[in-house]
Amino acid sequence: MLRELNKNEIKNILQKMMFGHIGCHADGVTYIVPICYAYDNECIFCRTSEGLKLRLLRENPAVCFQVENIDTILKWESVVCWGTFHELSQKDERMEAIRVLQQRVLAKVDSDELLRSPYWPFALSGSKDDGVFFCIQLKEMTGRSSIFESV
Repeated sequence: MLRELNKNEIKNILQKMMFGHIGCHADGVTYIVPICYAYDNECIFCRTSEGLKLRLLRENPAVCFQVENIDTILKWESVVCWGTFHELSQKDERMEAIRVLQQRVLAKVDSDELLRSPYWPFALSGSKDDGVFFCIQLKEMTGRSSIFESV
């Protein structure tokens, strides 16, 4: 049985999950990629590096974002959001994005080894080489769940 999620349920899923998918489109190219994110105040915060995704987002800032929570084929939740890409280039904007990402992701990380490794994506060095931070200002959200009760 499918059920539509209410706004609070949608926000809870966005808050709970850590990985989602960004869909972008420009110049006849559609691109969907997974990304680590943090949700805060109607905005999805992300960090990435230069590449096709950023080129498309800069050309067409209209973006779709999707996240799912799947337990089994019979028990899942999915949220789809639409919004606008905003690159965060000012130092205070970048620092806020880092703060939100660190707080969210640290809550899920239980490995000190990971936090000290070069693979930890949210270190704070203040360098412009730290990647590109952006937010997706959400305009519309919808969600569904397919939770079947066992008999």
